Amino acid sequence: MARAGLTAAKLTEAAAELADEVGLDKVTVSALARRFGVKDASLYSHVKNLRDLRVRVALLASREMTDRIGAAVAGRAGKEALVAFADAYRGYALAHPGRYTATQMRFAPEEIADSEGLRRSVELTYGMLRGYGLTEPDLTDAGRLLRSTFHGYIHLELSGGFGHPRAVQESWSRALDALHVLLENWPSRHDGSTTR
Repeated sequence: MARAGLTAAKLTEAAAELADEVGLDKVTVSALARRFGVKDASLYSHVKNLRDLRVRVALLASREMTDRIGAAVAGRAGKEALVAFADAYRGYALAHPGRYTATQMRFAPEEIADSEGLRRSVELTYGMLRGYGLTEPDLTDAGRLLRSTFHGYIHLELSGGFGHPRAVQESWSRALDALHVLLENWPSRHDGSTTR
């Protein structure tokens, strides 16, 4: 029988907090059960298994992150939208490293089929990139470039990988300047400027 007061939403929020404190890899059903002072079995009436719990954290985080990004880019276009988007993305990741790690998991299509946060994330990204005049397949290519740049930078920042004394924020700002120039001058597939 389920313990009174435990719900999937409460467990997900607690798992997200735990992920931010100790890292997503240390979030287990046992660790979460200890946090609530219950036996592991008490949680299985609310979550199927550890994978289900981590996917729930990822979906929660994607909603939170998308809400932050959406509020930041509202009414903005071009470089202003790019910087607002990037700063909101990075700000969320630095404030919630465990939740952010969860958003980078590989998902089965059925796990995320109803994810409003992930769907809105794609819409916000493509909407911002359309402001640069991009269409498919360039939207996908540019979206992948932004995600890999942001993720790589954040991963290095969180792991202490930037040892040079130059302020990390200054380098971030310059990287966004460079991305803006690149997006404004996105190479045409027909002008011979791309290499394979």
